[in-house]
Amino acid sequence: MASNTQAVEKNSLLQFIPVMLCFFAMGFVDLVGSATNFVKEDLGLNAAQAGFIPSLVFFWFLIFSVPTGMLMNKIGRKKTVLLSLLLTLVSLIIPIFGTGYYTMLAAFSLLGIGNAVMQTSLNPLVSGLINPSKLASTLTFGQFVKALASLLAPYMMAWGAAALLPTFGLGWRVLFPIFAIVCILSIAMLGATPIREERADKVTGFMECVKLLSIPFVLLCFIGIMCHVGIDVGTNTFAPQILAERFGLSVEEAVIGTQIYFYFRTGGCLLGSWALAKLPAKAFFAFSVCCMLLGMLGLFVGTSQTIILASIACIGFGNSNIFSVVFAQALNRQPDEKNEVSGLMIMGLFGGTVFPLAMGFAQDAVGVAGAVAVMTIGVLYLLFYTFKIKNA
Repeated sequence: MASNTQAVEKNSLLQFIPVMLCFFAMGFVDLVGSATNFVKEDLGLNAAQAGFIPSLVFFWFLIFSVPTGMLMNKIGRKKTVLLSLLLTLVSLIIPIFGTGYYTMLAAFSLLGIGNAVMQTSLNPLVSGLINPSKLASTLTFGQFVKALASLLAPYMMAWGAAALLPTFGLGWRVLFPIFAIVCILSIAMLGATPIREERADKVTGFMECVKLLSIPFVLLCFIGIMCHVGIDVGTNTFAPQILAERFGLSVEEAVIGTQIYFYFRTGGCLLGSWALAKLPAKAFFAFSVCCMLLGMLGLFVGTSQTIILASIACIGFGNSNIFSVVFAQALNRQPDEKNEVSGLMIMGLFGGTVFPLAMGFAQDAVGVAGAVAVMTIGVLYLLFYTFKIKNA
């Protein structure tokens, strides 16, 4: 009996490691925020044009998320994750050979498509491996691993731009071949890992999937995901611009805003993976939202670089666990339609398109305060959502 238990635990660990490496690969999409600032400087783009880059990345979540949920019912979750990794790999190879605006748009589009497929399929794949009561904390740990990639990206680009890494003429684009190697490793490890999946969900039609949004709580979760990713991409993209506009920092210097954001988002994920296993989900979610509100206030009224960086840190820490709680709440409320609900929730990452576009136009109109105001609307919605959470 003891040997059987040990065998199960060993098998679970062998599954857990490649799945977590996939979460690391999922974090590659966050490079778009820092990359946007380098592309903006290289090509002389205005704020609206630069804001279009992350918006295009997350536009594909609107198109591909629900069809991916249906695809999982046909080929399984593991094969769908492998497909997403292949798409991501191609997207990382393209920028190695060109720096033009349309070349970068093509690469980031494919990165967005791959990430949409990955996030739709990887999260329910995890849900089939663990107890539902531990789903939020496990997904948060996955977000911690994902955040490690997000944290490394701005450093690698800054080091490449400053020639502190051997770049072979790539400059800040040196991170693309490095991440491509990690992506190949992810494909190899997951492909070699046997995973027994749950049966296919009952719902298979596109309209039947979309009709799940008629369930009030599913709709609330969908909008919550939109706000989370809008704040995430918005802060990631505009934090350096806030520092540059208010304190005259260069692009290389202002990237500290993105680095601070990911430092605290990474730390928040690590803390959240423990806290969500011990504390009521509603209480921890409320604490997280309050941190973001404090951060937004600091961005509005802060007059020193220290206050601005502290505010960015509060937003990073607060936003670190929002996705996991909302996603877990949605899956646990509709346990018989996990694939479809996952597709809908990941479609909510379309907020990464809506928010940067709105923030770009608001910044062009009234300055960085306009961009911060757009993000604050998202935080206020999450405050409203807090009252709808169940702790179970």
